[in-house]
Amino acid sequence: MKSNTTTPPPADHPEHGLTQHDGVLCVSTDPGRASVDVEFDPARLSDSDVRSLLKEHITQVESAIGKCTYRLEGNACEACAQKLEKKIKRIPGVRRATATYIGRVLTVTFDSDVHSGEEMTGSIKKAGAVIKPLEPRGTHHRTLTQKLRNGELNEEISCGLGLLFLIVAFFVHRSTGMGVLAITLYSGAYIFAGQEGVRSAIASLRERVLDVDVLMVLAAIGAAAIGNPFEGALLLFLFSFSNVLQRHAMERTQKAIESLLTLRPSEAMVKRNGIAQKVAVEELEIGEIVIVRPGEQIPVDGTLTEGSTNVDEASLTGESMPVAKSVGSPIFAGTLNQSGGIELRVSKRSEDSTLSRMVKLVAEAQAEKSKTQRFLEKAEQYYAMGVILFTVAVFLVPYLLQWNNFHDSFFRAMTIMVVASPCALVISTPATVLSAIGGAARRGILIKGGSHLERAAKIDIVAIDKTGTLTVGKPSLTEIVSVSGIHSISNALPAEVVQLLRVAAALEAKSEHPLAHAIVKSAEALNITPSNATDFQSTAGKGAEATIDSARYIIGSERLFRELNAGGLSSLAELSQPMQSDGKTCVWLGSRVGGEVTALAVLAMADTIRPAARNLTQQLKNLCVIYVVMLTGDQRFVAEAIDRESNVDEVRA
Repeated sequence: MKSNTTTPPPADHPEHGLTQHDGVLCVSTDPGRASVDVEFDPARLSDSDVRSLLKEHITQVESAIGKCTYRLEGNACEACAQKLEKKIKRIPGVRRATATYIGRVLTVTFDSDVHSGEEMTGSIKKAGAVIKPLEPRGTHHRTLTQKLRNGELNEEISCGLGLLFLIVAFFVHRSTGMGVLAITLYSGAYIFAGQEGVRSAIASLRERVLDVDVLMVLAAIGAAAIGNPFEGALLLFLFSFSNVLQRHAMERTQKAIESLLTLRPSEAMVKRNGIAQKVAVEELEIGEIVIVRPGEQIPVDGTLTEGSTNVDEASLTGESMPVAKSVGSPIFAGTLNQSGGIELRVSKRSEDSTLSRMVKLVAEAQAEKSKTQRFLEKAEQYYAMGVILFTVAVFLVPYLLQWNNFHDSFFRAMTIMVVASPCALVISTPATVLSAIGGAARRGILIKGGSHLERAAKIDIVAIDKTGTLTVGKPSLTEIVSVSGIHSISNALPAEVVQLLRVAAALEAKSEHPLAHAIVKSAEALNITPSNATDFQSTAGKGAEATIDSARYIIGSERLFRELNAGGLSSLAELSQPMQSDGKTCVWLGSRVGGEVTALAVLAMADTIRPAARNLTQQLKNLCVIYVVMLTGDQRFVAEAIDRESNVDEVRA
């Protein structure tokens, strides 16, 4: 809303169309963060007017901006990544570049009217980057032998040897003084611990840049020059050790992210020329027909063309209940086909599937730096230059003015340089960020990058998904309703209810449905052995029946029992109404004698709240969160049942 004067963008720029509208003062697009800032005159435009303008131009902006993500090869340091970013940003048309050798990701955003994707790749390679396409096909982690062969553990080995030499040198120095042996050992500590630092410092000097790497090396040399080699070697070791910690933290995060891809099979059964054959999922083309048997993982995104089934989508959405799929329904890679053989038409190549894009987006975000990291990268050059100039002044001024002799002036100058080396500042920030990301990943929380982690301290409102987050994510049997009443699951069930559960477990023992698992597990927990079921028959999407103890039993949905005009249905439906009002899923059990079916019981199941979630709202508010919202795709009465136990501030269903 500010009325400042700005230079309008070129006519072919994607922001140009917005600035031509009366009332729009300034437009700033940040494609790296997927944000657009618009300054406008509220006297001429309202918020809704601006939103309408943005919607009109969003397609133009997306088509005019390209984005490429690569896997960075090599074993360089984060300072080298910063230098690579600067080189790439000098390429005409590049809007943004973020790189990390620890995360091994390079992301470049550019004007697509200046470069094509292939041209940008060529320009990046000319800038000195060793890159490969970022293809989330599986794990990129190697064995220890492979890492040793590829030189990926060089810094770890050098860091360890540097520490060993440093410790031995310290005790030799304390015992025998600064003799030949101590000097030799300290030299070894300098050589091994300082390899990465010296390499980075040389790269900086070639770029005519004075940064903390140069300052660190000069400080280590200065410490040795004034007779304190231990401090210099320790400084080099700390920098090397911080790089090792950062790399291991990010590797743990990568493992957590890439483990998602184990949800997707590596091969798929595809129809080609009327013949079913197995091919790698990467070879599947859009429009091909893929066959998926019951119990198999879906290999690729597509549309169901034949058959019907229930699909467990918990791996993608967290929903505990399977989703019924029929012809025309969308199917997603990484989900589980539970009940029926199906055929689907491929709608996306494997690298463009929902699962692959999830992995790729998080991989891209690993290169995203926090605000503090970006500030330090900008400030470190000026800081290093200031320290070096101040050190020179501390040495020259007293010496030239004859206030101190050469030795005293040099000693004081080197002492200042060693003290001013920003170990804590440079080491702590990236190590803290990456350790936090890695720790969260091990607990099942994927943080998109350092900038998002840093902004967490300012969160006022938290929105939490219900299924799998507030709740366990799997259904469990809570009550059994019979003609004798409602019975909560416990060890004190009446004998007739125990028999009903034994029959239900026998009917569901061969099923892969989550509700069937809940019934069988409840029977096992109560030490109830299922009866033997024979002459088993199932109807997809409705239920099953079998002969148990010379009697015929049937289990399924209420709809199935209504279709069969089951006796006793009304009374059981009335008794089970409170459970259905609480959002619980009900499975019906009955007996068949001749052509007549009689309803015997209703088994109520629910996705129960996690024990740790009961006090969640208060715990978050203790961390200065003001408002907690629960989000769910379930019906509102289901969400409100969980709300009564979790005490969130608002439910959005």
